[in-house]
Amino acid sequence: MNTVKTVRELRAAIARARSEGKRIALVPTMGNLHAGHAALVAKAGQRADFVVASIFVNPLQFGPTEDLDKYPRTLAADQAKLLEAGCHLLFAPGVEEMYPDGMDGQTKVSVPGVSEGLCGGSRPGHFDGVSTVVCKLLNMVQPDMALFGEKDFQQLAVIRKMVRDLNIPVQIFGEPTVRAEDGLALSSRNGYLSAEQRAIAPVIQRTLKQLAEQLRGGSRDFAALLEAGRQQIEGAGLRMDYLEIREALSLRPAAVEDKHLVILAAAFLGTTRLIDNLPLQLD
Repeated sequence: MNTVKTVRELRAAIARARSEGKRIALVPTMGNLHAGHAALVAKAGQRADFVVASIFVNPLQFGPTEDLDKYPRTLAADQAKLLEAGCHLLFAPGVEEMYPDGMDGQTKVSVPGVSEGLCGGSRPGHFDGVSTVVCKLLNMVQPDMALFGEKDFQQLAVIRKMVRDLNIPVQIFGEPTVRAEDGLALSSRNGYLSAEQRAIAPVIQRTLKQLAEQLRGGSRDFAALLEAGRQQIEGAGLRMDYLEIREALSLRPAAVEDKHLVILAAAFLGTTRLIDNLPLQLD
């Protein structure tokens, strides 16, 4: 696996792979990789001939009070994990390479509709930063496909709409959330949790499963279901950011007649913000 830090080096390596007739897959990350990232890279290797991963902690998607400065940078460990997972090329640019004219002067991509509410409501400007950096990475790499985890369900919806609306010639794959044995969705931010907090955190997924079972059983009193879910999560010691039932494709608030739903949650455990979701198809 080669590591490059400039767009020029990246494009030269991609051109060599293209000249050999290889299909290119991109897996964008912010580093501090875990088994979920490794699964994305391995899946990319099954779908394509040449796997490119990127590691870039994107300042544009962090709010002024968020964890940009303390977000873990673990390049050497990440390189080892990527190599083991079958990655062929790592693009690890600095801020100056990604935003040579500075972030204030950077053209930004804004995706209306699906970016509003949920994490978009809690983190103003976050999805503009996500869509901008992903758009740049897709243009830099020009892959045949890009893979993202379904844990960040709203982010995946934003990227799919951006690609569709801007006619970017890339296929977007959403891959299932990878979880610990107790059900907690793997996240780079899980490392912030103390041992006591880590034991509490799976209550989010347990609550989502219970809500899904009630929906499958015919319950459609969304407000009552969500209130009970919030009480369960907050009773375990978390501070609720949101708990919502949405139509899974559009991310609009669910209607009684909808069959393809997703339950989405975000909550703070101490200072750590955890997110999770559970899609379900009703008969």
